[in-house]
Amino acid sequence: MTPAREDLIRRTIDSVAGAKHVIIHMYNATSCLFREVVFRASQAETLALAAKHTEIIRKLTDECTQKYGTQFRYEYSPETFTQTEPEFSLEICEAVKKAWGRAGTAYEERIIFNLPATVEIGPPNHYADLVRIRPYLRDSRLTHTPRWSTSLVIYPSERRSTSVYTLTMIEVSLRSSHIASRRLILNVGQSIAAAELAMLAGADRVEGCLFGNGERTGNVDLVNLALNLYTQGISPKLDFSDIQAVIDVVTSCNDLPVHPRHPYAGELVFTAFSGSHQDAVKKGFEHQRARWAEAESKGERKYWHMPYLPIDPADLGCNYEAVIRVNAQSGKGGIAYLVQQHLSLDMPRKMQISFYSVVQEIADREAREMTVEDITTAFRKAYHYGGSTYEGRLVLKSFKISAESSPDLPNGDEAADERRQFDGTVSVDGVLRVIRGDGNGPLSALLDALRTHLEIDLSLREYSEHAIGQGQDTKAASYVELVPLARDVKEIRKSTESWWGVGVDADIAGSGLRAVLSAANSAIGDRALPELKLSVGYSAKTSQADIASVVLNELYLELPRRMQASFFEVVQRAARETGGQMAYSELIQLFRDTYMYEVPDKTGRFGVQSFKMENLGESGHKELTGEFVINGKLTKVVGRGNGLLTAAIAALNEHIDGKVSIREYTEHSIGEGSEVKAASYVELAYEANGGAIKLNAWGIAKDTDITASGLKALLNGMSRVDYLHSELTSKK
Repeated sequence: MTPAREDLIRRTIDSVAGAKHVIIHMYNATSCLFREVVFRASQAETLALAAKHTEIIRKLTDECTQKYGTQFRYEYSPETFTQTEPEFSLEICEAVKKAWGRAGTAYEERIIFNLPATVEIGPPNHYADLVRIRPYLRDSRLTHTPRWSTSLVIYPSERRSTSVYTLTMIEVSLRSSHIASRRLILNVGQSIAAAELAMLAGADRVEGCLFGNGERTGNVDLVNLALNLYTQGISPKLDFSDIQAVIDVVTSCNDLPVHPRHPYAGELVFTAFSGSHQDAVKKGFEHQRARWAEAESKGERKYWHMPYLPIDPADLGCNYEAVIRVNAQSGKGGIAYLVQQHLSLDMPRKMQISFYSVVQEIADREAREMTVEDITTAFRKAYHYGGSTYEGRLVLKSFKISAESSPDLPNGDEAADERRQFDGTVSVDGVLRVIRGDGNGPLSALLDALRTHLEIDLSLREYSEHAIGQGQDTKAASYVELVPLARDVKEIRKSTESWWGVGVDADIAGSGLRAVLSAANSAIGDRALPELKLSVGYSAKTSQADIASVVLNELYLELPRRMQASFFEVVQRAARETGGQMAYSELIQLFRDTYMYEVPDKTGRFGVQSFKMENLGESGHKELTGEFVINGKLTKVVGRGNGLLTAAIAALNEHIDGKVSIREYTEHSIGEGSEVKAASYVELAYEANGGAIKLNAWGIAKDTDITASGLKALLNGMSRVDYLHSELTSKK
């Protein structure tokens, strides 16, 4: 596209040289206003300008074709067409066509006349009058230019968005018979009406944009235009059966939102807001179900015929969920505002719809006005938000998210997305459960854990988040929408059953996980969940998560994943030795004995009597001195390292055979307030005899002092190493 300026024409043609097929589009403003005010040119000068630059285009395109093989079609726009005198528009189009001199009857040879409204100043019927023709008529003045040698394009513009025009009848009249094959281009709220009228008047093509994007108030909306035709039984030959996918692509590319009330595509387009409308739609659905049942029994077609809904939402890939549920005028927006003001939660629109139904149900049941306290309390109960008073059956106690590295791929292929692992403790009906899951993110990993351990089968449909507060006090608020488990994206999108949840946490991952459990609590309702059968016992088939849950409930110890696996092997061996069954009490005692955890009458060959830690200058290194029990003997030790445990390892390695190192260390608190204690877990790697002996062992301890608990766990781990070493030696 180029204005009628030689330098720009040359640049435009140079830019497309080498392309196979090109439509070169030139325009110049032709209206009286532009001629007199902007360009100060007469009709004759304006006409000469258009003809001269058309000849330039003809010459340059011929040269480009000879040199590069590029095939050109020519398109001309008398810009501001609707403000131009009709006779002059006809005259300048004829002059341009004559200057071009090559228009033929074949489609690819036809010159294209683009008739842009540019800025809408008249009603749609006026625009249609300017472009409509009877195909079988021919203007006697234009015998040298047969009608079938041209194409007509219309280009309406969006301006008067509130204009509504009803077409009862069009009397097609002769205006420009040289324009036979037509293409239409418009702009404005009335551009839809103008485009429809112009097409009915004879135009055969419309140029516009999806959702009407464009300069000023935008171009004609092809979605609106196409679906208007669809409602009248005319196929637009455009596929909008999954309109949400179209919206997603357009908004992503243009970074422009689709208004909630946009025709056919807006989030609220199928929503009845007033009570009378809702009643009509409700009765319409009831009547239609009866009609469709009767039609099906007779083998007849099922026709869509609904009050306030000219098109079936299902034809656009939408469901009926919000058709009669939401009434913004009767309080949805006000309820969302109160929740935001008093709870600092900015609910997504769909969650607003969901919560509004909760408030409406209460209001209908109690037949009174809802206060702020009523609304916030209803919110807390509905989404299990706001502390222990409103907790649901599932409560997140602790969690850890870890990444599983993707394997290196050959030949520089891109690696798969990194997987996430969820390890957490969840209270299930008051019983602590250890659950584990994997996914492509923290939320999908938690959903996998719920599916695996509790038979809660849900999929994530929507997620959003925002910050609450500022600075150090900032927290993350997360919102999720869950639907019944589905593997197909379309099934997830179309599900009519869903549950919303909200979570707030200083950690963004934590807020998302809490939101998932909030929604899951609503999803499960009162249905029974798989129990942790504490009284039955454990067989060799029991999962390691179940065993970890027993330890957690009895001893309040949140075993690391690798320690769960290690103790699971111990349980399996013991269960086989006892005939495949182990009682709950026996399991706990086995854990205590294995790790010498709080067993007064049993001590290992390693322990700590006393210790002292000192800093070594500005290096950051530390020196440990003390008395350790090593191989059953009280021994004075000295060690240095960048921390307590590394210093203790250095001291131990001076007094044992082989070498030991720390593979993993973790800790957590037990209890609250003045009774709180630290629980520490240490995994050790031990080598001896030049690598001929390799062992891994866990140690665990708790103490009011976190430093002491870590050191005790290390030495308990050494006692476990000693036991495993002795066991291995005795077998040999």
